Amino acid sequence: MDFTFLISATDELRDPILFELNVDTVTAIGLNLFNVAVLALILAFVLYKPIRKGLQKRTDRIQGELAHAAKEVADATELKYTYEQKLQEIDREREEILSEARKTAADAGRRIIADAKKEAESVRERAAASVEAEWERAQNDMRTAIIDVSAVMAEKFVSLAINKETHDNLFKETVSDLEDMTWRG
Repeated sequence: MDFTFLISATDELRDPILFELNVDTVTAIGLNLFNVAVLALILAFVLYKPIRKGLQKRTDRIQGELAHAAKEVADATELKYTYEQKLQEIDREREEILSEARKTAADAGRRIIADAKKEAESVRERAAASVEAEWERAQNDMRTAIIDVSAVMAEKFVSLAINKETHDNLFKETVSDLEDMTWRG
């Protein structure tokens, strides 16, 4: 009898094994591990240095950019500080200029008021002098008018009441009184 048939029939009846640890499997696993190790070593020797160089270049570039950015921030901070100082000095100068302008304006105002007071006093004095001159002129005009009226009245009265000799005496007396008045007045 043939037993091979029985073994193969019994093999078919058994449950299939998913992972069978036999010599072929162990050998395949060992070879695969060896291949992975060799490939890792080859990749390490071939690619490690260029990748390491690339990463170092990138790190150096990033460090350079960070240093440049820090320098730019420091420069910007210094520039900001400088501008703030300039703005403070400009504000101080503006305040000084405004203060000087206020003083100048106040001085100018006082000068204008003093000049106006002087001018008003001058106008008042001229007006007073003008009024005084006008008063004197009016008094003189009044005297002249009174004298003229008196002379006319006296002439009429004298022509009616006195003779030639009395007339001449009165005339001389009046002229003498007028001369005394002119010299006194």
